[in-house]
Amino acid sequence: MSLIGGIRPPIAVLSALLLTLAAITALVLGRVDDSGVPKAVLTSQQHFAEDGAIALRASIDESVTDVTRSAALFSAGQPVSGDAVLDKLGSTYQKWMGTAVVEIRTGKLVAARGETVPLTDVDLSSLSGDDGLAPRMVRLKNGEVRLLSFGLLTWPGRPQLLLVASRNLKFPGISLGQFRSIAVVDAGGAILSSDGIADPASARNSIDRKDLTASRKQLKDFAQAAAQRAQQDPRSSKEPGSGGYQGVSGSLLGGKLLGDRSVAGYATLAAAEPGERTTASGLGLSVVSMVKVTEESAPAGSPVFGVLAAGALLVVGALAVAVLLGTVQRPLIRLFLESRRLTRGDLTRPVTVPGYGEAHRIGGALERLRRQLLGESAEATGPAESQRGLRRVDTRAFLAVCAVLLLAWSAPLMLLFNRADNTADVPRQLVNDQRERTDTLSDRVRRAVNEGDADLQSVASLIGDKTSPEAMETVLERTYNENRRYRSLYVVDSHGEIQAREGKTPKVDQSDRVSGKPIRLLGRGGKEPVVVAAAEIPGRGGAQLVGEFRVEFFNALLTRPGLGAVRLVDDQHKIIAGNTGFLAFQSLPDDHLKDLVAASAQRLGKKPQPSGVLYREHGVRIAAAAPFSGSGTAESLHWSVVSWQPVDRLAIPQYDAQNRTVLAGLLGAAAAVACLGWLHIVVARPLRSLADRAEALAGGDRKTVLFPQHHDEVGAVTRSLELIRQQLQDQRRQQPRRTPPPPSDRQRSAPQQPTPRQDPPEPDDPRQDPPQQPTPRQNLPEQYGPRRDPAQHPAPEPYPPQQYPPQQYTRN
Repeated sequence: MSLIGGIRPPIAVLSALLLTLAAITALVLGRVDDSGVPKAVLTSQQHFAEDGAIALRASIDESVTDVTRSAALFSAGQPVSGDAVLDKLGSTYQKWMGTAVVEIRTGKLVAARGETVPLTDVDLSSLSGDDGLAPRMVRLKNGEVRLLSFGLLTWPGRPQLLLVASRNLKFPGISLGQFRSIAVVDAGGAILSSDGIADPASARNSIDRKDLTASRKQLKDFAQAAAQRAQQDPRSSKEPGSGGYQGVSGSLLGGKLLGDRSVAGYATLAAAEPGERTTASGLGLSVVSMVKVTEESAPAGSPVFGVLAAGALLVVGALAVAVLLGTVQRPLIRLFLESRRLTRGDLTRPVTVPGYGEAHRIGGALERLRRQLLGESAEATGPAESQRGLRRVDTRAFLAVCAVLLLAWSAPLMLLFNRADNTADVPRQLVNDQRERTDTLSDRVRRAVNEGDADLQSVASLIGDKTSPEAMETVLERTYNENRRYRSLYVVDSHGEIQAREGKTPKVDQSDRVSGKPIRLLGRGGKEPVVVAAAEIPGRGGAQLVGEFRVEFFNALLTRPGLGAVRLVDDQHKIIAGNTGFLAFQSLPDDHLKDLVAASAQRLGKKPQPSGVLYREHGVRIAAAAPFSGSGTAESLHWSVVSWQPVDRLAIPQYDAQNRTVLAGLLGAAAAVACLGWLHIVVARPLRSLADRAEALAGGDRKTVLFPQHHDEVGAVTRSLELIRQQLQDQRRQQPRRTPPPPSDRQRSAPQQPTPRQDPPEPDDPRQDPPQQPTPRQNLPEQYGPRRDPAQHPAPEPYPPQQYPPQQYTRN
């Protein structure tokens, strides 16, 4: 028999699948997660560390770019003093701890602002080499670390100057909340900067001092572990196909103190796109965030349910397999054996007829054919027996019964058992993380808008009143290529006429291009929001440098895993950007989110505070909203970032148990559909067709040739019926013919009269006499016996036992 056809392979595969599923059900549904910290909390800490790494990487890269671009813009204009350079740089950007201008040839300090820049650690002679102007980290005497960025100030006929900017490695705009700390770690595991843990010396009592000391030690242990894991390849640090963060990231589980367990997330500084390399990503830094969570005391489930479900599956599966074996496989094999017996010439015993369905019809047809082979006519054997009562139950009904048995086990698992309703226990830490991550994302968007406005202010101040249109286009081209946040940059006069442009065609009408507001939101009622920033160019009679932000730039900022749906909304709660599909200026999906945004915008003290909440109406979900809060021109927009996600997508014990239960039910239903569908295709449908052809053959149809469709049991029965059909045809041809009596003398002498022409009778019509001439045997093969002379030898036996060698027709 064929390996993929027949009755045995589907039943065997179904049995193996049900046994495997029973074992999986007992092990998986009965598993109890005793770690005490849900996996969703650990994943949330990993995402929090990734947010910190993204913010730090963007801040470092932006700081380095600002220094080099400012130096290039100063060098393109008229020579100015070092103090003028630093004053202009300080008024535009407020991000550096200290700045300085040094003459490269002599090493003389020309100008300085802010804290003292550690110039003694800089080898000025190495600036001319490869990567001589690359940023570098310097450790101060007090243990703090500074990142130095460099830019060259070059004017014809003037000594070459070096612009140096110093900044710390603090995280810009990271919302830590309570009981959380974050640190920057180098490749060796040393903590370069940290925030969130106070000095143990400032503790109020011994208990707090002990807690702070233990927290610092735990953070150092996490830093060492994160530095070791950061050495691996990012592609091997995640599950295949998970995607997400481009660097190495993960979570760590720490020790337990006073009922709380420390958990941490870590992430290396990586570029936004795979294969890219930025200044910050080449420093070998990592971010580690740590928080203390309360362990869950009660387990999420019991192993008894898994064992009971597996036992029920074994019982149901045994019944289904028994039904298939007793009502489908065994009758079909019996038909196969009986049909082979008839083709071998064993006609003494009656055919054992199965009791139901197609097998009963085929068995009845075989019995009638056996009698016909013994010499009875098709009319004498009678018509096919009509199906009544239980005999009408066919193979499809038995398959349906098995499907009902298996689905009776699968359906309750998919729909009823282990359902996590609206009262599921959601860790409070997840709500806090949603709020703090949303606040961090809001601050990131606000800083991006402020950076864009600061870039325009810097470029506009350097253009001045003596810059030609050709030179303006060169400056705009350089700024456009260095800043991917703009879709269009152009210079307009006081009437809105464009003097120079770079990028796409402006979307702002001429009447709206000049405004006294530094940042505006236009395009209401249209298909796309237009965020416009403008900076006045000094000495040009009201001319302005205008930049239109790309909506894709904001969408990319809002794309963070683990936050669900994220939207940037304006002061009227209309959507401006999002991490998934949205319509411009569309309202938020429901009133709960609108109320949440409105509540977070209320000032509590000096500034508004972010809000996070857990909704249990119409499904459990976590939502958070954070308004723009901080300095800069973006605060005047009164925008907010709002995020929400359903809890059932998080790795919470109750939902994990529900998902595993549904998965077990789906696997059971899939196994039933696959194997029973297999049986229906290879057995039930061919068997039903074979029953019709067998009854037609037993009813006298000797012309229709029976071809097997598959090399299986049904095909073997079909081949046997074809052999029987051939035997019946040969039997009819070998029957003795009736010859007319010899003519008398009077008939011989009488003239022959023409007789009317008659059509010859049909050869297979039982109502007509056989033809008068015997069938010649000159062309028959030798296996049917030697040629005989009909005049010397009598007619052969009607059923020669050796006429059809069985080995030629019963081989499978």
